Amino acid sequence: MLGFFGVQSNVALGQKASIIEKILVEGARRIDDATIKSYLLLQSGDEMDAVRVDQSLKSLFATGLFADVVIDFVSPQLIVKVTENPVINRIAFEGNKRIDVADLEKELVLRPRVVYTRTKVQSDVKRLLDVYNSNGRYAASIVPKVILLPQNRADLIFEIDEGPLTKVEGISFIGNKFTGDKDLRSVIRTKVAAWYRFFSSDDTYNADRLSVDRELLRRFYFSKGFIDFQITSAVAELTPDGSAFFLSFSLIEGKRYKFGEVNVRASLKGINPSELISLVDLNKGENYDSRKVDKAITKLNEAAANQGFAFVEVRPTIERNAKDQTANIIFDIKEGPRVFIERIEIAGNVRTVDEVLRREFDLVEGDAFNARKLRKSRQNIQDLNFFNKVDVKKIQGSKADKTVVKVEVEEKSTGAVSFGAGFSTDNGPLLDIGIREQNLLGKGQKLNFNGTLAAERSTASISFTEPYFLNRDISGGFDLYRIIQSNQDSSSFDSKETGVGLRVGYFISNELRQNWRYKAEAASIENVSTTASKLIKAQEGNRFLSEVGHSLVHDKRNSRIIPTDGYIIKVFNDLAGLGGSVKYFRNKLEGAQFIELFDKWILSSRGRAGYIFGIGDDNIEITDRFTLGGNNLRGFERGGVGPRDIITDDGLGGEWMYAGSLETSFPLGLPDELALSGRLFSDFGSLGSVSPSNASIKDTGSVRASLGAGIGWVSPFGPINVDIGYPIKKEAFDKTERVRFNFGTRF
Repeated sequence: MLGFFGVQSNVALGQKASIIEKILVEGARRIDDATIKSYLLLQSGDEMDAVRVDQSLKSLFATGLFADVVIDFVSPQLIVKVTENPVINRIAFEGNKRIDVADLEKELVLRPRVVYTRTKVQSDVKRLLDVYNSNGRYAASIVPKVILLPQNRADLIFEIDEGPLTKVEGISFIGNKFTGDKDLRSVIRTKVAAWYRFFSSDDTYNADRLSVDRELLRRFYFSKGFIDFQITSAVAELTPDGSAFFLSFSLIEGKRYKFGEVNVRASLKGINPSELISLVDLNKGENYDSRKVDKAITKLNEAAANQGFAFVEVRPTIERNAKDQTANIIFDIKEGPRVFIERIEIAGNVRTVDEVLRREFDLVEGDAFNARKLRKSRQNIQDLNFFNKVDVKKIQGSKADKTVVKVEVEEKSTGAVSFGAGFSTDNGPLLDIGIREQNLLGKGQKLNFNGTLAAERSTASISFTEPYFLNRDISGGFDLYRIIQSNQDSSSFDSKETGVGLRVGYFISNELRQNWRYKAEAASIENVSTTASKLIKAQEGNRFLSEVGHSLVHDKRNSRIIPTDGYIIKVFNDLAGLGGSVKYFRNKLEGAQFIELFDKWILSSRGRAGYIFGIGDDNIEITDRFTLGGNNLRGFERGGVGPRDIITDDGLGGEWMYAGSLETSFPLGLPDELALSGRLFSDFGSLGSVSPSNASIKDTGSVRASLGAGIGWVSPFGPINVDIGYPIKKEAFDKTERVRFNFGTRF
């Protein structure tokens, strides 16, 4: 083992002055004598000086090359004796189970073939402990050990005791009167340790997360009207044994304000403040809400941009009235500095190529800076679903009128090989296998393979999508599929479909997308029961479908993944008959709107309608008709609504359809980690018309409706959904279903 660094001078301070005639170096192996002498402050011919000898010792020690240095003066010679530090042969880690060797190695200053020094080792130990602390292991300990080898080499081994995760055992707040500790704990990201948080790291202490918690508390209080709110301290106390943290936030809430007078002021010609005030949804007497102020700023910026003002700043001036606790707000619209984008920098994308992110920008280098387009670009990147985190910020460029847009992302896994098991009301027990890659080769391409084996339905499919075909904003792809479906319970037949599809899509505008597709499919209706409807028996056999389709999608949602605001409208047209044995024309219209009523309370309304008719003398086959029930009309069985042969009790589907739903999803007041949510819903719809018809077919075309509630749980074992629907308007021959249950897992 290496001892402590030592320095020694055997020069007596009271020694008679002597002249150094020669300097000798002893003990040097790797380092030249001349190099060592160059660090001395004495040379041959100098008069012996104890002060300069001491300075020479410090100079040699500061190089980090020596474990020990001794300087002797044996008149007339100055003898410098050195013990060189060893060179590191290799570095190893023992005991690290939670953090990979590669992640530890990149924190080290020391490397193989670098000279060992105790100072550098101590620095590296601190760096490694910081890594463990950032991973929530504050009880970790690291002991560096050195094994000396021949030729003055050494192996450096870090013996690591990772220790347990250091949990947060308590979070308290001081000074909060408006709301209790429980409510504030739900606001911040750091959580108190609990048994159900085994899939989360939020109950381990993280200093960076504590900064986020401070900001979340500030936003919460500002949204509730406390515009003088302050956090005087946020303290994390570690227990003496390093096993737990206790967090304490000291707050000054201040007074709660309401909105007072709200005005818009503009100094730009062409902007009329009286026309813009209607965009500001702030009502006098309401509690002050910083979120509404931010939305008003965004709307005013967009309105100015739409009128051709690219360089605009909207600054709210808040005038507090402490007596009546009101806040008057004036939105000043001024011409901002003319700033252009100098460059766009992207960092953190280890796997994803830069172009995948750049093509999602509504801005390019050289454009005038536009905050609205920058926000939209960030949302576009977030909607790719390739990244855990997307941070977009602007920094000063090389000149005053230049800005640099910096994008920092944190990639997440986009590929998965999954196996699953589950149960659904429609298909019964099922087994599932899937291979999915949403970012193939880092180019944003999508490849999916899926196979499902279930009691009622078995499928196999493969699909590929290139989102920017030929390096243009056009998506292209293909699908191959095989579907075997049992409809014995609802309509007394089985069906098989094997097909291939081609598709292409492009944006007409930022929110309007057009898609084209072609499908060729070989299908059959078979195993028709002897008691089946005559209409179904007449369609037994094989067919070949050649279909071209078209759709328009107008999407104004704020997110494609989890929308909380906006709407989407889809129009579909399908024409079959370009070859093949099936001829029809089908049209569908779908729409949905989302409104955030309160925090995490989302109201959604959905509607859809469709119509299909045969071309020439062709009748519409049962597999091409619309069906209602199950997931699209809860409270009724799949295919349980619409025309039915009352003799055989077979559902026949319909050639026209409409349906809608109104649903509110909301949190259940439980910890977010449980991932439980509730919903209330009302569904309605109808379908009808079957050709040819006969006296045994009941087809009223009347509206059906249901009310219900449900619970969804994103469990560690897969999503579980339970819906209870109660039909409030139905026909006597409809098939109802009170409870609908879906469970599945992928692992």
